[in-house]
Amino acid sequence: MSSLLNLPSSLRVSRFVASALLTAVALSAAPFSGAAGESAAPAVDVLVVEPENVRTWVKFSGRLAPVESAKIRPLVSGVIQQVLFAEGQQVEQGQPLFLIDPRPHQASVGEAQARLAVAKSRAKLAQDELKRSEQLVNDKLISQSIYDAALSAKHVAAADVQQAQAALSQQQLNLEYAHITAPIGGRVSRAELTVGNVVDAGVNAPVLTEIVATRQLFAEFSVDEATYIEFVRSVQDPQKMPVELTLARDRGVVYQGHISSFDNRLNATSGTIRARALFDNSDGALTAGMFANVRLGSASISEALLVPSLAVSTNQSKKFVLVVDDSNTATYREVTLGEYYQGRRVVVAGLNAGDRVIVNGLSHVRPNTIVAPREVAPSEVATEVAVAH
Repeated sequence: MSSLLNLPSSLRVSRFVASALLTAVALSAAPFSGAAGESAAPAVDVLVVEPENVRTWVKFSGRLAPVESAKIRPLVSGVIQQVLFAEGQQVEQGQPLFLIDPRPHQASVGEAQARLAVAKSRAKLAQDELKRSEQLVNDKLISQSIYDAALSAKHVAAADVQQAQAALSQQQLNLEYAHITAPIGGRVSRAELTVGNVVDAGVNAPVLTEIVATRQLFAEFSVDEATYIEFVRSVQDPQKMPVELTLARDRGVVYQGHISSFDNRLNATSGTIRARALFDNSDGALTAGMFANVRLGSASISEALLVPSLAVSTNQSKKFVLVVDDSNTATYREVTLGEYYQGRRVVVAGLNAGDRVIVNGLSHVRPNTIVAPREVAPSEVATEVAVAH
């Protein structure tokens, strides 16, 4: 620096100008020395979409309802002598539940049997009288009116026998009703009335307990009109439509069932129709009243195009994917999506078989840019989706 300052001023200016010129030349040449042309195209993974056999599923929310239930009421009056079950017990059809004091009904049965015996004795006497009257009227020893009276008495006596027999049957039935049994199998509730309480029969009869069948349950849910039309037109027998059920707080267990029935009319207010699906309560965990997630499947399997969820982007309210064309240019493609299927989305419209959809590297790509595609297998994408979640 000191030697430069010692130079004459004219030389110092010349050297400064020369240094500036060299710097400018170096800067202008720098971009061309670092690259031979345009920057490299971004590398992306693409998946070739091909038709796959899928079953269409639609999700609904519903409630579990019993296939059978029964409220147990007394059919005869009396004092409850025994309660023969425990609260919440699983009972079988015909199993004893309550015993109403049978002694009054046993006495009524004995009285009815006695009346029947009297009626039969009178009927026999009337029959014998009729036979004698027939002989006498044939011999012209009695008038026809006497014979007719004997015939009428015979018919009255026979009717009395029938009446006494019916009364006996009723009393025997009342005695049977004193032993209250389960009309269906299922889980029994608590005893609303216990030993010592007097109960009445008839319209004012109290509910003693309730039984709910648990081996099978209905899942009741409402299906919108469009979905209902789509499904019923595709199948003649609704029972062929598969249904899957999971509980709201236990999605790990999936119950398999089938449609039992659709209601006979559409709800004009909600635009839905009530459906019932039948499920076996195989593990005993299902209980009436539970909230359930229901998936209704189409009866037939059809071909569809599927894309991984990570390939789908959102532009305001529209969904789109980036498709690589023959010139390796990423193009914008708006799509209409259906339901999820094994972690992927069904493409209803917007894609064609053989399209190459970008599934990885989307953050480095914009529409109408050149890319370096690498085809990947569906199994590779599925693995990536599982890891991403």
